[in-house]
Amino acid sequence: MPTEPDGAIETRGLEPVPDEERTGRVRELFPTWVAANISVLLLTMGAGLVIFNGLNLWQVLVVATAAPALSYGIVGLISIAGKRGGAPGMALSRAVFGQRGNLFPGALIWVARWGWETINAVSGAYAVLTVLDLLFGVKSNTPLIVVTLLFFVGCTFLVSGLGINALRVCSKWSTYLFGAFSVLVLGYLVAHTDWSAVFGKPAGSTAMMIAGIGTIAAGGISWVPSGPDFTRYLPRAASSRGLVGVTVAGAGVVVLPMVLMGAVMAVGTPDLASAADPVSFIGELLPTWIAVPYLLIALVGMLLINSMSMYSAGFTAQTLGIKVPRAAAVSVNAVISLVFGFLLMVVAKSFFGSFISFLTLLAVAFSAWIGVFGVDMLRRRSYDGAALLDTTRTSAYWYRGGFAWQAMTAWAVALVVGLLFTKVDWFGGPLAGSWIGENGLGWAAGILTSGLLYAVLPRSRPQGAGPAAGGPAPDGERELAGSLSN
Repeated sequence: MPTEPDGAIETRGLEPVPDEERTGRVRELFPTWVAANISVLLLTMGAGLVIFNGLNLWQVLVVATAAPALSYGIVGLISIAGKRGGAPGMALSRAVFGQRGNLFPGALIWVARWGWETINAVSGAYAVLTVLDLLFGVKSNTPLIVVTLLFFVGCTFLVSGLGINALRVCSKWSTYLFGAFSVLVLGYLVAHTDWSAVFGKPAGSTAMMIAGIGTIAAGGISWVPSGPDFTRYLPRAASSRGLVGVTVAGAGVVVLPMVLMGAVMAVGTPDLASAADPVSFIGELLPTWIAVPYLLIALVGMLLINSMSMYSAGFTAQTLGIKVPRAAAVSVNAVISLVFGFLLMVVAKSFFGSFISFLTLLAVAFSAWIGVFGVDMLRRRSYDGAALLDTTRTSAYWYRGGFAWQAMTAWAVALVVGLLFTKVDWFGGPLAGSWIGENGLGWAAGILTSGLLYAVLPRSRPQGAGPAAGGPAPDGERELAGSLSN
């Protein structure tokens, strides 16, 4: 297949990218992960660390530094599989769970993405409503909510349907604009904040600080299965160390200042984190000449977050056997986010409570897959492209009846363990009162459980021989530990 030009609509689906088309550069990932975090929700979460967790500014600084380093470090590590196999993450997952077995974690991750896309659609719609209120005095009502949701989801569908080239271009320019206006907002806060009140706030408990790290990190964990989707155009020889570093840096450069700004804002606006609307407070705290352009740029950021999620969701839908082009598969998630978004904006009483509950369950849902896939990456040097696409009994990744029972066992057990330690508004596991549960680390328990269990179980052997069985890769790529030193 000829190489697609930079401005072309991407037509490639699950099939691995040929080596001659893998001309991407590691540094191109930086704006991708910046764009993945351009969301005013980080301001609200930063405020929550002060109001709900009772942390002071120095503790928030620790949380805002540790959380992206931890979560996006995992994103970067799993992304290495993308350059090794040249295929989307959930397609590579077939090599781990088997052609039929992969349907189970794939379906769960696909459903979990609905919630993430709904949250972002709602945030984007609220941003539009706030701008309309600030500029024209137009107040929110049900018909206007429907119109703004349609506008946001429609734009999301357009960008995600165009493919990775469109995402790269949009990510690059939104990074520049958002960075410039964030500096402007930061400058305004420095000049108009009561810093004696900010620094005079007493410290919270260590347990609440750990819980804060878990909450902020959960957002990054939700991107882990999508990581390989954005690295499959990288050459096999691309630096693994650089890949991880750029991923963490791209996320951290947004998460750190946004969470800190939210914490500072919370001192002057203590009801910020409990507001039904996660966006309108910006219009109250900032002058209109800053708030409007800032919200418009943040709107583009939230659109890109949803576009990236829908882009990956299209691949996930294809791995489930939905035999439509990726762009068409994206439309399913678009419709679902419209319906759920309407319910959240019109019916739900507390946005922040719903958001944190969802984020917690999302991380647990992804954690069981992360542990299994990560341990498999430590063992595997390459992927059999033909076997990934062959969903019949002849596939090297058919294993036994289409299932790799070792991976399925570890995944199922870890999923249950993660839920046992999890507590949200509408669900509480029996172990949620333990140290792990109280600190919001059910997702971490899931990753450790699935990884350790999968590591001690006998290895699944693909049918036939070849690189899929874990032998030397065609390009001589070393194991993960070695490749990280490149």
